[in-house]
Amino acid sequence: MRTPHTTTHHAAQSDGPPPQQVPSRRNPYDELALLADDPLDEFLTEDGTPARLEDEAEEPWAPPNHRRGSRRRNRATGLPTVARFLVWVLTLACLVTLADRWALLYAEHKASDQLKDKLHLAAAPEVRIGGFPFLTQLAARRLDSVQVTVPDIPAHRVTLTQVTATAHDIRIDGDGPTTVRGALVRQLHGQVLLSFADMNRELGASQVAFTAQGPDRVRAHGTLRMAGRELSVRADARIRRDGDRGIATSVDGIRLDIDDLATYRPGTGPTEGLHLTRAAARRLTGQAEKIRALLALPEIVHRLGVPDSAVRAALHDEDKLHRLTGAPRFLHQLTRVNLVDAALAHPALLERLGLDPSLLTALTKLTRPQIADRFSFAVQLPKPPGGTMRLQGVTVAKDGIHADVSGAGLLVGHPR
Repeated sequence: MRTPHTTTHHAAQSDGPPPQQVPSRRNPYDELALLADDPLDEFLTEDGTPARLEDEAEEPWAPPNHRRGSRRRNRATGLPTVARFLVWVLTLACLVTLADRWALLYAEHKASDQLKDKLHLAAAPEVRIGGFPFLTQLAARRLDSVQVTVPDIPAHRVTLTQVTATAHDIRIDGDGPTTVRGALVRQLHGQVLLSFADMNRELGASQVAFTAQGPDRVRAHGTLRMAGRELSVRADARIRRDGDRGIATSVDGIRLDIDDLATYRPGTGPTEGLHLTRAAARRLTGQAEKIRALLALPEIVHRLGVPDSAVRAALHDEDKLHRLTGAPRFLHQLTRVNLVDAALAHPALLERLGLDPSLLTALTKLTRPQIADRFSFAVQLPKPPGGTMRLQGVTVAKDGIHADVSGAGLLVGHPR
């Protein structure tokens, strides 16, 4: 029967151990609620009260306004009206400056070509127009300053290395940078340079070099070949102003050295002619045979200023000869004796002294003007097309000869 079977089953279950209870699962929403009641929230608010998240959550929802955000971005990144105006002003100023510089470069090029044609120059000069802006000066037909640098201007035997001039108060004739017909230069100041490098190339022919010797003197030294020998030549040239536009030289102190034996100075003065060097005279006084041959010539004894009795005694007594020739005064006088006349009358004398007679013949035929012509030069500044130009002063510096130039009322081109 079903009923007893069912009862017996329940009774058997109650007699055994109690059944094990399965723990219920936690609700995750309950855990979130517990976290919402965290006591740390009190420290996250300024006044110690918990944050009112519920109030914030109760605010009505509204769609985002993208137009308002874009307006804020444009206001933040866009340029104000004043800034845009400044940008336009700067752009316009740059364009005007470029136009001004272009007109300036064109005018400088035009002036350079006109100067080259008018002065017949081999190379175009460098022209720099001063003042800013140029267009306003052109509109007023008056320039503040113009600097002109002209290289390599022929001036007779030499070439002027560089002429630099700065003009002030220039009145121009023209309607624009492309129609400048000429100019009137009221004042001009400049400098002229004649370099020693150009002088060495044009006058020295790689055999003579020019150097500064003083504020108004130039030393020329080099070699000269005569009678098959290389002679050392030296000359001093004095620089002076010649007229309003010229530079001239006067050469003096010409000297040719024959090794360390003798020096020759062309001319008939007391210090000119053929003279023994001090070293050669000292060696000669130590050679009894040669000094006796020299003292045997009356022309030499007379020019030495030694009494004839003393010379005769020295020629016959060795000790007296040493005392006579060993005195400092005798050595000095011996270097002052001109051997030209004595050597021409007694050619063997040169051979005794170690000199070639043919060399003396060539030296005597070489006159002072012939030697001076090798080192002298004249410079003449080109005449300006209008107005006046003159040299103010000439000085000698380490790099060459410098001259100051001034001018007034100079005409350039075809001003009306």
